[in-house]
Order: sequence, then structure tokens, then C-alpha cells
Amino acid sequence: METLRHFAFDVFRLCSWLLLLMVVFVPLEKFFAQHPQKVLRKGFLADLGYYFLNSLLPKLILILPMSMIAWGVHSFVPGGLYGWVAVLPLPTRLLAAITVGEFGAYWGHRWMHEIPMLWRFHAIHHSAEEMDWLVNTRAHPLDMVFTRFCGLLPIYVLGLAQPSGRTADVVPLLYAVIGTIWSFFVHANVRWRFGWLEHLVSTPAFHHWHHTQDGAEYINKNYAAIFPWIDKLFGTMYLPKSQWPKKYGIDAPMATNFAEQLLQPLKLP
Repeated sequence: METLRHFAFDVFRLCSWLLLLMVVFVPLEKFFAQHPQKVLRKGFLADLGYYFLNSLLPKLILILPMSMIAWGVHSFVPGGLYGWVAVLPLPTRLLAAITVGEFGAYWGHRWMHEIPMLWRFHAIHHSAEEMDWLVNTRAHPLDMVFTRFCGLLPIYVLGLAQPSGRTADVVPLLYAVIGTIWSFFVHANVRWRFGWLEHLVSTPAFHHWHHTQDGAEYINKNYAAIFPWIDKLFGTMYLPKSQWPKKYGIDAPMATNFAEQLLQPLKLP
């Protein structure tokens, strides 16, 4: 009964957040749309399914591996490191966590594109042919687990999460919340440009070029979720001053049914 009560509360919380997100993004995408399109676009209902599934399942899957990593690093990494990190102000630790987490997430995301087996799962996210805020949630749960794991791993290894090893820490929670909110924004169908700031913090234009299907020379760019300068550092940044992608999606068949999409990466080629 207690488990059912917690589940019902989680669903209620997600419905409340969904309503808030719609109140914010639907009007913005109507009045500032880069590509005019319907709110109930193709795949909208499937993406709603991903919204609920990926808000509940990946964190449950990650509990065990992250707990084992936390135990391992606290057992083998010199305690002096955690003592030094523990006294850092929360804003400093959070900024450091976001930075190192971004490096981990960048490589996790890049591997999802470069390793064929991983791409089978990540292709679901890129199959969207129309971009809006809800496309952020379109992802296979195992895709979400892998990229989140890559982002959280350096945070735990460096002691930026649970530095004392005795009490829970808000840093990984804040890292996840900030990353999630920002991901909804960069997927949004808005035509805003931000000048030089676009080279410091990711924007819709930056991330839309990551989803482009305009040609082979434009794909596999802009992997960073928050800091575009990481792509600049590794030679994968592409951000023209005024152009936007003309089309999105992948050059491969993708099931349209929600359940079939979940099963498709698991089928043998």
C-alpha cells in the first residue's frame, strides 16, 4: 500500500510539472516559433508516454549502480579529497559538478552516436521530425540511463556528491534538475538567438543543429547539453550565426507506435 501511495504521488507530481511546462512552452512556441507547427504534432502522444516512463524508470535503474560507485569511491579514494570538497560552498560544488558532469555527459552522448549498438537506442530520440519542448523526453529508458550514468560518474568519483559519505547531498539532485529544465528549453521550437552567449551556454539554435537532417556534413555535432565550449574544445561544434536546420529526423525507418519503438533497439539486425 505504501509503494502504491508513493507511485500515485509521483504520477500526480509529474502531471503537475507537465501542466506547468505546457503553460510555459506552448504559448512561447506559438508566438516565437521557428517552424510553424501544430501543438499536437506527429508523435506528440508517444512523447507523452516517454515523459512519464523516463521520469520514473531511469532513476530506479540507476539507484543500484550509483550506490555501488559511491561505496567504491569512498572506500578507495583518499579521504582527504572528500574532506577538502566537503568544506567548499554549495554554489562552488554545484558549478564544479555541472562542469565535470558535462564532460562525462558529452562523451556519453558522443558514444551514443559513434557506437552502433548504442545508436540503436539513441536513434529514437533523433527520430523526431518536428522539434518542440516535449521532444526532450523522447528517448529509450536505457539511453537515458547510460547518458545520466556518464554524467554522474565523474561527480561521484571526484567527491562532488555525498562528499562526507554519511549523508545525502543535494548536488546530484540539483545537477539533474538543472539539466532537465535546460533540456526542455534547448529542444523548444523558438527562434531566439543570443549572440555571444551561445558560445557559453547551450541554446535552442545550438541543439537544433544537433538534430538536423540537412546533410551528412552537419550531423554528429553539438553534443554538450549545457556548455557549447566543450564541443568547441573537442572539435564538434557547429553554430552558424543566422541559419537554422531545415529538417530533422534520421535517415532510417523508425516504428511509430510507442511500444514498438521501445522494442525496436532490442531486436537483432
